[in-house]
This record gives sequence, structure tokens and C-alpha cells, in this order.
Amino acid sequence: MYQTILVPLDGSPRAESILPYVENQALQFKSKVIFLQVWTVHEAIISHANDYILDYTQKKEEISKYLASIQAGFQIKGIESIFFVEMGDAVETILSVAQRENADLIAIASHGRSGLSRVFYGSVAAGIMQKIDRPMLVIRTRNM
Repeated sequence: MYQTILVPLDGSPRAESILPYVENQALQFKSKVIFLQVWTVHEAIISHANDYILDYTQKKEEISKYLASIQAGFQIKGIESIFFVEMGDAVETILSVAQRENADLIAIASHGRSGLSRVFYGSVAAGIMQKIDRPMLVIRTRNM
């Protein structure tokens, strides 16, 4: 059913709570899994171009090591997987990668915020749900 599953992660245990669900889906449907971490850049970083380039290079290496370790765990179980490190707005980048990689499903953990905290902090999962054109698996997490 799902040939390609996109899994956005932010490096937190909360985001990783989606992984057992993705693993089950991937094994059941023999799906390819794409792990993605989006590095969002703030205006303050961009204003210092040399520091920004160094920061980006270091950050990309750190993120790549993190995603490679998750990818290795899936590959040991026979699940085909790749990863990408992208820079940009989280919601727009996730949607763009889903389109580019022809993902059948986006699987993500939501922080489960509501009320004013959701308005103030926003929600990547909610932003994706407002614009998505394909199935989405969302699990709600609590304090982790």
C-alpha cells in the first residue's frame, strides 16, 4: 500500500516515538523509508555569513550522523531507507521533499499542544495537515 514513507525527525526522543509505527508499516508493505531533518535558519544566523557557513557545515554533519544511525537500525531489519538533511521552513520543506521523492505517506509525531501554546509555538504537524495532498500518520506524544 505505501511504497515510500517520509519520516521528518528533529533529533528529539519525542519525534522518534513515530519510529516503531513506521517500522511496522515498512515491514508490512515492504516500503522504502526516507528520514528527513530540516534545519531551519533564523535571520540572526544569516547576518553573519562566514559563521553561518561554518555552522551549517557542522550542523549538517551532526544531523547526518544522527540520521545515519537511525537508518542503520532500519537497514539491519531489512528495511530500505535513505536520509536527507535540508534547510528551510520545516512545513514547506517536508511537503517539498514528499512531492520530490513521491512519498505515499508522511509519518510524524506531534507534540500534542493545544490552545495558546499551539498558537504561540505553532505545530509542524498541523501545518503539514493544512496543506498535505497525501495520507499522513500522526501520533500524539505527551511529555517526553
